[in-house]
Amino acid sequence: MIYIVSQSNKPDFNIALEEYCFKQMTQFDKIFILWINEPSIIVGKNQNTHAEINEKYVKEKGIHVVRRISGGGAVYHDLNNLNYTIISNEDCDSRRFDFKAFSEPVIQTLKDLGVEAQFTGRNDITINGKKISGNAQAYLGGRVMHHGCILFDVDLTVLSKALESSDKIVDAKGVKSVRSRVDNILPNLPEKITVTEFADKILAHMKQKYPEMREYLFSDEELVAIEERRRKKFGSWTWNFGSNPTAEIVRERRYPAGKMQLFINTKKGVIEDISFYGTFFGVRSDLAEVQHLLKGVKYTPGEVRKRLSSFDISPYFSGFSIDELTDAIVG
Repeated sequence: MIYIVSQSNKPDFNIALEEYCFKQMTQFDKIFILWINEPSIIVGKNQNTHAEINEKYVKEKGIHVVRRISGGGAVYHDLNNLNYTIISNEDCDSRRFDFKAFSEPVIQTLKDLGVEAQFTGRNDITINGKKISGNAQAYLGGRVMHHGCILFDVDLTVLSKALESSDKIVDAKGVKSVRSRVDNILPNLPEKITVTEFADKILAHMKQKYPEMREYLFSDEELVAIEERRRKKFGSWTWNFGSNPTAEIVRERRYPAGKMQLFINTKKGVIEDISFYGTFFGVRSDLAEVQHLLKGVKYTPGEVRKRLSSFDISPYFSGFSIDELTDAIVG
C-alpha cells in the first residue's frame, strides 16, 4: 500500500491526480491520498452544475467549480477542509457502495481525539447529529475509489451561500435541494489542532493499520501526465459545466437513494430525449445507455414502468426501485 500527500491546493489538479491514481496506477492494490483545496465547489458526476450552485456568488468570490468522476452531491472545499481518498481493488458486487467501511479512518481518528462520530444515512459522518463529512465512490473494473470531504474549520457562511441551488429548475411538484445541517470538527475537539495536524493524525492511523504503507512520490513524467489530464478534462468548462439542458418537461424528486432531476422532451406523447441528473450513485456511469432504451416509449407511467422492468436498472441507479424511477420520470 502506498500513500500520497498532495502538495497542490488546486482543485482541478487534485481531482486529476485522484483519477490518475484510480485509472493508471493499477499496479498498487491500495492507495491512500490526502489533499486540501483552495475555495472550490466539487460537483458530482451526474449533477447539473447550473442547478446546484449560486453562480453569481461563486463568480464574485472566485470559487473554483470542478466536476469529479463519482456520483453524489456538490460539496464546498476551502483551505480548512481535508479530503481523503482510498483506492482499492475490491469485489464490487459484494462491497458495492460500502461507505461505512471506508469511513473508518476518520471515525477512529476522531475517537482518538475524544470525539464520538457516527456513520449515518446513506453516506455521511456526523457528530451530535450534524454532518461533518460526506462521501462518494466510483467503480471501474474491480477497482473502487472512495473519497470523503471533511469539514474541519470551513467557513460555513460561504459554504451555505455558494451551494444555494437555483430557483429556475424546479417543477410544481418538485422540491429544491435541502442542505443537511453541517458542522465543523474543530469546535468539537477537546484540544484544538490545525487541519494539517488533523491530516497527520489520520495518516498516522493509516500507518498503524497498514505498517507496510510507504510514501509514493510522482516522477516528472507522471506529473506531466496528471497536468495534461487537468488541462484537457478537469480544467475545462465543458467537463465542469457543459450545456445547460433545455426541455419541455423538467422534473425533480428526492428519494432515500438520492435526488433525481430529469429533462425530458416528448413528441406526440412519446419520449424523444431524456437526460438524468442528480446525487445518485451507479456502478455503470454511462447513462446514455438508459436514455437510449427509453427513447420511443410512450410517456405514461405504465409504459415507462414496463420498459424499465425490461432491464436491470441497479447498475445505473443504485438503491432505486422501478416504482421510484418511474415516479421520477412520469409519476
